[in-house]
Amino acid sequence: MTDLPANGSDVDAHLLIVDDDSRIRELLQKFLVRHGFLVSGARDAAQARRLLSGLEFDLIVLDVMMPGEDGVTLTAALRETLTTPILLLTARGETEDRIAGLEAGADDYLAKPFEPRELLLRINAILRRMPADTPVNAGPKVLHLGPVRYDIERAEMWRGEAPVRLTATEAQLMRIFAANAGSALSRTQLVEELGRDGGQAQERAVDVQITRLRRKIESDPRQPRYLQTVRGAGYMLAPD
Repeated sequence: MTDLPANGSDVDAHLLIVDDDSRIRELLQKFLVRHGFLVSGARDAAQARRLLSGLEFDLIVLDVMMPGEDGVTLTAALRETLTTPILLLTARGETEDRIAGLEAGADDYLAKPFEPRELLLRINAILRRMPADTPVNAGPKVLHLGPVRYDIERAEMWRGEAPVRLTATEAQLMRIFAANAGSALSRTQLVEELGRDGGQAQERAVDVQITRLRRKIESDPRQPRYLQTVRGAGYMLAPD
């Protein structure tokens, strides 16, 4: 169930759309194909898993409310092995439901109903946050955070010899903090650096991403040593 751009142009990225509503799924596929993407579709979590077992995707657009395994549960399961960015589509307006999706490992969310162009903007914003090839400034190439080390040029994190998987948003946050090590960054600054619209909801979403990142860095995330909260100022990365 894969479509190619009708104009034969180069494909920017391969997207997986997972939604049990065939009308919405097909509409999004056609719209995104017209904008140069290679798009595959899945009707439920089981079909999505089969596609993911044989293909690599640059981003997954995943409906939360699906029969059987829902989108949040699938997101949490995929995060055990995949770092592919995930954008959740949800009909729920409650902030707590969206936060649950972010805590499960999603990179962003979009509430239904939405304009297809807004989805396109969100997708492009997430893809721009993927690791860049350019190094960050001069200075140290590796930051040491206790048993964890972060390679700035490669945007890779390691604990001993084991790689630490980072989602696209977590990787972007690490690049931002690494470029400003020792300096406090406000939530507003982080929202802007991530290329997102402002507002309390996005600032709270940053808090969730920080919590997830601390679990991968800190020996005791409740008493962070390296990704610190600076009262009245925001967050600061304090490497060894």
